[in-house]
Amino acid sequence: MTAPNPPVRKTIALVGLMGVGKSSIGRRLASALHMPFRDADLEIEIAAGQSIADIFTQFGEPFFRDGERRVIARLLDETPHVLATGGGAFMDENTRRLIREKAISVWLKGDLTVLAGRVGRRDVRPLTSGKDPLAVLQAQAKVRYPQFAAADIVVETGDTTHQITVEAVLIALKSRLKETA
Repeated sequence: MTAPNPPVRKTIALVGLMGVGKSSIGRRLASALHMPFRDADLEIEIAAGQSIADIFTQFGEPFFRDGERRVIARLLDETPHVLATGGGAFMDENTRRLIREKAISVWLKGDLTVLAGRVGRRDVRPLTSGKDPLAVLQAQAKVRYPQFAAADIVVETGDTTHQITVEAVLIALKSRLKETA
């Protein structure tokens, strides 16, 4: 019999590249921890009244990132929950600082070839639209990995089921909470 999941008193913010499964894993993790789940991208779309792709097309990435920062700041002021952030959210210095202050950050680190296969199945992501997903992910990894490395917890996702990743996050989270207790 496995030990019960620890009570978590802070939001758990999932960070990582697009396609790593932050939303899918986040929903399952929230369920396992009996916490609410929030998806920053969905919250941005609700606040803006349009899709992320439309925001990018109409206003550009800097406008989107500004809205993303404000939405994540609002979400971090809510009761603890599991938060799936957008792939570039942790790149913003202010957002990263807020997450470090108010949440436990978990970097879901996936194999780029696996992620490219996932991302390439649907052409709905503004940053990969009409481009080679692997090339985009490689360029993003080069820039983003140093920032993602500042996360409190790093979990290698591999090419496994989401449930296996959730279990790995739970183990890492239990260890982290013991260290900070």
